[in-house]
Amino acid sequence: MSTAEPLTSAPLVRVAGALRRRQVSPVELVDAYLRRVAETEGLRAFITVPEERARREARRAERRLSRGEAGALLGVPIAVKDLFATRGLRTTAGSRILRDRVPSSDAAAVAQLRAAGAIILGKTNLHEFAYGVTNANPWWGVARNPHDPRRSPGGSSGGSAIAVVAGLSAGALGSDTGGSIRIPASLCGCVGLKPTFGAIPLKGAFPLGWSLDHAGPLARTVDDAGVLLDVLTGRHDGRAARRVATRGLRVGVLRGPILQNVQPGVSRQVDAAARGLRRRGLRVREVRIPEIEWTVATQLVTLRAEASAIHGRWIRSRPRAYGADVRLRLQVGALVGGADYVLAQRMRARIRAAIGRAFDEVDVLLLPTTPITAPVVGERTVRWRSGKEPVDGALVRLTAPFNLTGLPALSIPFGAARGLPVGVQLVGQWNDEARLLAIGRLMEELAEEEAPAVA
Repeated sequence: MSTAEPLTSAPLVRVAGALRRRQVSPVELVDAYLRRVAETEGLRAFITVPEERARREARRAERRLSRGEAGALLGVPIAVKDLFATRGLRTTAGSRILRDRVPSSDAAAVAQLRAAGAIILGKTNLHEFAYGVTNANPWWGVARNPHDPRRSPGGSSGGSAIAVVAGLSAGALGSDTGGSIRIPASLCGCVGLKPTFGAIPLKGAFPLGWSLDHAGPLARTVDDAGVLLDVLTGRHDGRAARRVATRGLRVGVLRGPILQNVQPGVSRQVDAAARGLRRRGLRVREVRIPEIEWTVATQLVTLRAEASAIHGRWIRSRPRAYGADVRLRLQVGALVGGADYVLAQRMRARIRAAIGRAFDEVDVLLLPTTPITAPVVGERTVRWRSGKEPVDGALVRLTAPFNLTGLPALSIPFGAARGLPVGVQLVGQWNDEARLLAIGRLMEELAEEEAPAVA
């Protein structure tokens, strides 16, 4: 075994440190990741893996390291969701329509990764045009959960989550319009961060919903997510990675009808997280925000209208170039009237104001990321005592409120239910990612303490 092999499953922070100390070369590391990618091809994590290009970038990084150059990600292999433009490298948006598109410039987020010295290892699979949460892509393959290939990894950033969890890259870039970073992070068992709306520039990323889209990192640890956030936002002060005191902070455990239907194993893990935070000196209380119940309809109208506006020309001129599920969503979205959209935005403002008032009483909200663990591929409904719910609707139910409001939200793996990962979600105040990440680190420690009891 080469010295690089153990690092393929190591945190990004450790990988970057090993590269700086010259304990491993970027070339060895890239080769080790590429072997892992080949071995796990059946998971369909990637759409494009430019092996020779990645090796050239690795050799260049090796020369820079030998000269003592600095860079937060110098020589670190990163996977990029195939929604973000990459100069000279095919960028499909997971679609048939753009299958041969080769951009002439990088998306802003990719440019930030390159400026920090990252090696773009490959472009990850996603739900077509990011418009779905199962990652069952009709053109590039059905992505599979690394914990159980019979199950979905979630989406739309499913390939990026697989890359992190299966040890195919040191970290990954994703996007999140209704939960597309946090859902696969929850189902696959990694950290996923949707920062405050606008914190990471979206120039060069194919849009889904202009007012809902966010870019963000998927990573193995909260520290890794902090490093990636600093790079992606262009900060060089380590603001997101800095340590913040957590003792005495106020945690609001979200309750209400929106949380009525949650699998018992998921509820148990959220309750365990709340108890653990209380033991660590945080003040934990229950919080109810009645207006959050309006999220489902508000998000649906907003996204349907914006996505259909983006795809209006193509869906009219070449509808069969879309997969069946995305085609239907776009066609239905075209029926959303202007008055409906305006009313949804009025409701959105009321939801935002109500959550803002809740933050007068608490510093963070705590709730499940997804109410279910990873569903079987092709499963369409979830059965509750109260009736059935579409799988897609269940997966976005607890993440979408924070796209509507633009609040930063972090999904952290916290134990398991029936052998599958459970994600617990922390939501912070606008532009307060540092405090959110600080509590996230505490959650990681608690998850390790709880591990024997939930294995």
